Amino acid sequence: MRRAPPGANYPLMANDALRAGEVAVPPPRAEDAGLVFIGRIRTPWTSRLDCPRQGRLDGPLCRLELDQPWAQALQGVEAYARLEVLYWLDRSRRDILLQSPKNDGSLHGAFSLRSPVRPNPIGTAIVALERVEGTTLLVRGLDCLDGTPLLDIKPDRPLFHPVAPAPPGETAHELDRPCPLAGGKAP
Repeated sequence: MRRAPPGANYPLMANDALRAGEVAVPPPRAEDAGLVFIGRIRTPWTSRLDCPRQGRLDGPLCRLELDQPWAQALQGVEAYARLEVLYWLDRSRRDILLQSPKNDGSLHGAFSLRSPVRPNPIGTAIVALERVEGTTLLVRGLDCLDGTPLLDIKPDRPLFHPVAPAPPGETAHELDRPCPLAGGKAP
């Protein structure tokens, strides 16, 4: 386990150096989960310093460029106003367990933060779908670097239907309502 030296003053996200009090561990041997990248994400950001901490639905237009083998999987996606995008934060450290995101000495565990620095750097964002052009989705709301590998795309959960029926004795949740974009049912 390595600790940053006390009083160390590292600029926020300027490099991969540990901030004061942060704790890193050597990662265990990777066991392949069989993940496949389905494409790449194109954004205006090439530096972690420029990349927003969280995407905004009124942010810049970005592109989800799917590789050709996955083209048919896009059928019906245009029925949703919002999508959940999962991506691999390939330029993030994976070894820091305790982080000081504000560089103020307060520490938080990686699992209590939305930081890109985590053992499995999977990013997720809810994006607004602007339009579909072949195997490219034009979206707003991302917060990742240009060229980030794309893992998956799903309808935003509140917009997706059908929802599994409630077990006997339980009532349906208020979010279990028909999808207005798909005429009350899944496309």
